[in-house]
Amino acid sequence: MRFLSRRSILASALLAGLLPVTAFAQSKPKEIRIDWATYNPVSMVLKEKGLLEKEFAKDGIAIRWVQAAGSNKALEFLNANSIDFGSTAGSAALVAKINGNPIKSIYVYSRPEWTALVTKDPSIAKIEDLKGKRVAVTRGTDPHIFLVRALLGVKLSEKDITPVLLQHADGKTALIRGDVQAWAGLDPMMAQAEVEDGAKLFYRNKDANTWGILNVREEFLKDHPELVKRVLAVYEDARKHSLANYDEVKRVFIAATKLPDAVVDKQLKERTELTHSKIGAPQRESILAAGLALQEAGVIKPNVDVKATVDALIYDSVPLTH
Repeated sequence: MRFLSRRSILASALLAGLLPVTAFAQSKPKEIRIDWATYNPVSMVLKEKGLLEKEFAKDGIAIRWVQAAGSNKALEFLNANSIDFGSTAGSAALVAKINGNPIKSIYVYSRPEWTALVTKDPSIAKIEDLKGKRVAVTRGTDPHIFLVRALLGVKLSEKDITPVLLQHADGKTALIRGDVQAWAGLDPMMAQAEVEDGAKLFYRNKDANTWGILNVREEFLKDHPELVKRVLAVYEDARKHSLANYDEVKRVFIAATKLPDAVVDKQLKERTELTHSKIGAPQRESILAAGLALQEAGVIKPNVDVKATVDALIYDSVPLTH
């Protein structure tokens, strides 16, 4: 008799209509695909220590790491089913959800002040000075949303500036070269511009930086809730380890980015809190405030129910322990 694998038996039963579609969809994946990013130091420690690889080795599930250059890229990867877990800013996840990206926000990896408005132009000292200026920005990210909210606060909009659409690292390069007069910055590139190039953060607002959020594809959460639980438990172990071992986090960060000590300390010591993990009310409030501001600025359409979308985005039912 020809040997039949469990997968082929399931497939045959599925075709014969003997099993529901979910029976086949929920078989274990061969790999879990997850991003790492320089704006998410916990992800870098997680990757370097191989904690997820150790957790899932007994299941025969491989871990595939994909670098995300910004929230917009992580969200593109999630939407394209290129990764299962992606790290973003909370506000960026909300905008993506409104635009139909099927994700759930399930975990907090940091409370950062990772964005500010940056310049090297001595004529720019306040938000109003941006009028008519070229400003580098990465759409669909917290720095973009931060810029829109800052402009709104002084009765301006993106129509009053000339947005120059660049990925974060290219935005920093454009600022240093003088191709733009300002930049909606992101760490660690922002810290590097400060330390190495004399750039100034001329507008800061920590509360307008939305949280560092880990998102999962809705389909993956539905099909593999137990795997999601285990991923978060390992993530939580990495966060706690990072919180207690700054020198190790710094070493891992420098190894990945090749940035000098002063730049890394500025991002990790001065502007990144790793003391949060469970997603809940503070994140809802922060993301909702960002969403309502974007709606007022015309970025989000007036017929969108922002609160309902925030509620649909945040999923706080995954425990953080094994």
